[in-house]
Amino acid sequence: MATELHEKLISVDEYLHDELVRDIKYELVDGAIYAMAGASANHERISGNVAAEFRSHLKKTPCESFSSDMKVKVGSRFFYPDVLVDCHFDESKPYYTESPVIIVEVLSKSTRRMDETIKLMSYINIPSLQEYVLIEQDFVDIEVVRRSEGWQPRHYFLGDQVHFEAINLTLSVEEIYSRVKNEDMFEFLVQKND
Repeated sequence: MATELHEKLISVDEYLHDELVRDIKYELVDGAIYAMAGASANHERISGNVAAEFRSHLKKTPCESFSSDMKVKVGSRFFYPDVLVDCHFDESKPYYTESPVIIVEVLSKSTRRMDETIKLMSYINIPSLQEYVLIEQDFVDIEVVRRSEGWQPRHYFLGDQVHFEAINLTLSVEEIYSRVKNEDMFEFLVQKND
């Protein structure tokens, strides 16, 4: 997340209206809007891998996967997670959801602080949310906090399987990091091919 765009605070109605006509996406936090930073290739690979696996798994269920263009509303805050799953999407509010069961954020240096603090505290207060997933892009580490485990962090590394309880799907860490170019993946693939 970038720096604050305007010093003037705006209302939720102003934000939602303006967001429909803007070329760049903004998040709304406590009346201030923040421009969304562009994503790296690794970021896109990770979020694309997760979104594709979720979408395929959820084909014949009431749940559906959304990518980074769908907003999540938490009180008067609006965020654009990298991936989310919603099982009770309210069609009367087509530009955002208030009922995700899983939210995934791919971390970068510019977003880490917001993802691990403000977003974490906001997301875990969503009654429907079961899992919040933070995925590193520069090295291999997936952190999952689950409502069923009291929001205590659990980390997954290469060789591990991640079970997404809310949708009963298990993915390997290797699948989530498919095609990602970082040192951990390079070393893993060299060892795997030896």
